[in-house]
Amino acid sequence: MNFEAAVSYLLSLGHETLAIKLGLRNTELLLNALDNPERAFQSVQIAGTNGKGSTAVMLDSICRAAGIKTGLYTSPHLVSITERIKVSGVEITHEEFAACATTVRDVSEQLLRDKQIDALPTFFEQVTAIALVAFRNARIELAILETGLGGRLDSTTAANARLVAITPIAMDHEEYLGSTLASIAAEKAAIIRTGVRAVLATQPPEAFEVLLQHCEETGVVPIFEDSAHLIEDATSDGRFCVTFESARNRYEKVSLGLRGEHQIDNAGVAIRLAELLQVPSTAIIAGISDATHPGRLELIPHRPAFLIDGAHNPAGAESLRAYLKEFALRPLTLVFGAMRDKQLEQIGEILFPIADLLVLTTVSNPRSATIDMLDPIARRFTRGRVLNTGDSAEALQVALANTPGTGMICVAGSLYLVGEMRPPILSLR
Repeated sequence: MNFEAAVSYLLSLGHETLAIKLGLRNTELLLNALDNPERAFQSVQIAGTNGKGSTAVMLDSICRAAGIKTGLYTSPHLVSITERIKVSGVEITHEEFAACATTVRDVSEQLLRDKQIDALPTFFEQVTAIALVAFRNARIELAILETGLGGRLDSTTAANARLVAITPIAMDHEEYLGSTLASIAAEKAAIIRTGVRAVLATQPPEAFEVLLQHCEETGVVPIFEDSAHLIEDATSDGRFCVTFESARNRYEKVSLGLRGEHQIDNAGVAIRLAELLQVPSTAIIAGISDATHPGRLELIPHRPAFLIDGAHNPAGAESLRAYLKEFALRPLTLVFGAMRDKQLEQIGEILFPIADLLVLTTVSNPRSATIDMLDPIARRFTRGRVLNTGDSAEALQVALANTPGTGMICVAGSLYLVGEMRPPILSLR
């Protein structure tokens, strides 16, 4: 297959979330038939509700600064599927992706013909296998794997990472993971297995109790991310300068490459993981400073300025609101679109009051919330004007027409919306 055919094939397997099939058996059989690419390198697996992607990119940046050849696997992508698979900080090429996808497809179809599986591996199962095959081909030294959903039954768990981390747990994906923090924590805790080293970020008490119980059951002594930190300064666009002090070292005046005060905790987890990997302190400082993560509090210079951020659950919305209250230019226009299965009321209550103008839109996704779903919530919580649009292209034009050059347009509510709007926003520069 060429790249276009590979992407079409993967999409034919069903929408990434709607067609999800949680479980490790298919992935394990697939990896075994591929001669277990995950055994060719060490792996770090990072799970959690918020911050796992940011922690992963910071750790990747740290390790690359130390001269370690890394493979980084994250999800979802914003524009191109190759964003999910990076070697030494660079997306794999379309040709490399197509070659690995062809191999994975052929092996998957053979497993089905041999009746070892009842159905073809899903989109996420096959993309995970593609990433691991690509990493083996590239002869990486360390894979950094962001868990897609949960942990217990997520395909990345089949890679059997020996070093794992769990970032803060909050409510999200309740239809798959359960309706309480305890049930969600139990799903994520399952990446902690006998013999692994596990780093735990600060957690809500209900989640923390579940994680500690699971550590006790598996005989794993948890490693807490409890470093002291002192905020030294912050730039006008929300990049914090922080001094970290762990049990092992002190890191003076580290400039975080990622915006927002919440990134301090994610940086702490990345530092703890890097220490366990015995990365030099100079590389830790440099890597945190150089880390980037498109679509996560990403500021795009323009008049008006653009800020784009996923903020697809209440905890993410809280982080975005904290940033906007301190650093946003005024007047502030919020372009909002989300998936219908998210906690729309709670997200709206958090974000909508801060906007001077709220522009509602739909996302080109079968899970998208409709305007009819969003508008009543907007009217309840918005202090400013509310304008409804049919799609993201119209939303961008409406926002530009109604926001002065001295203000800011914030795009939030879904990474799928960010993926739609980021390219046309970048083209304005």
